[in-house]
Amino acid sequence: MRSSPSIVPADRLDRDIYLVLEDFGARAGCAWRETDEADTDLETVLQDIISGQYAYPLRIVCFNPVEGWSRDATADVADALAERAANTDAEITPALQDFINANATRRFDLQLALPLRGVVR
Repeated sequence: MRSSPSIVPADRLDRDIYLVLEDFGARAGCAWRETDEADTDLETVLQDIISGQYAYPLRIVCFNPVEGWSRDATADVADALAERAANTDAEITPALQDFINANATRRFDLQLALPLRGVVR
């Protein structure tokens, strides 16, 4: 039997792909977010979570189809988000803070911006 060549170039799949499971609330439930193929790398997922593209992320999985592996990357992503929040002025939503607190494996001391009452600008 002759095998036909793949119509998908192998190099597009030979990378780590990240997908996000998001909680849409009690009525809608949880779902893996549909995303463009180009937006499944770690850096884009981190930026999308920080910017609010994902309101309530629950779990992040990573897989590499060519190498044939998959794993839960939730803790790694939470650690990276916490580090980024500590090193930048990124605004951290309460939901994102909850995600980091629930999943980060390393402790990051974050000073969240608090409104100062009585301060005249």
